[in-house]
Amino acid sequence: MAILIAGLVIFLGVHTLTTLRETRAGLISRLGEGPYKGLYSLVAAVGLGLIVWGFGTYRSGGYIPVWDPPTWTRHVAMLLVWIAFIALAATYAPAGKIKGLLRHPMLNAVKFWALAHLLANGDLGSIILFGSVLAWASWDRIAVRRRGDAGAPRVARFNRGDAIAVVVGTLAAVAMLFLHPIIIGVPII
Repeated sequence: MAILIAGLVIFLGVHTLTTLRETRAGLISRLGEGPYKGLYSLVAAVGLGLIVWGFGTYRSGGYIPVWDPPTWTRHVAMLLVWIAFIALAATYAPAGKIKGLLRHPMLNAVKFWALAHLLANGDLGSIILFGSVLAWASWDRIAVRRRGDAGAPRVARFNRGDAIAVVVGTLAAVAMLFLHPIIIGVPII
């Protein structure tokens, strides 16, 4: 569990650095933009690697149950993950109503994904992992709002960008139904 927590501290810590604008600007001025981005990416990758390793080690040692989620939470989780994939796709799609409604679709995708996994998993490792990610994404959304970043502009009608987000997000969610047991080792259905 210590490796998982260390990975979360490193990964979410470096991502929190972006909300500390003065500290971030100071680092960029001292290191230069390229080296800052390289170091940032390296630290994030190390944190992510530790999260994957730590969670895998935790799972192989046996889950520590905290609560037993009702069966219906898995259905809600699947819906939330589908929405998360649409939000993630909207991040990279042309401007559309979905992107404008979410304002910061990537952060919303992370929040939907983490909440879905919290609802479907009642073990300590999952609560620590997904709860930490949800707390960070909520914090980052507040920080973005405080610094005045309004995010994606509002769009009056659904358009091509929305169609792309829904189609790509849906295809990714369906693909994950089949890939989750292979990549994560846990079947969804």
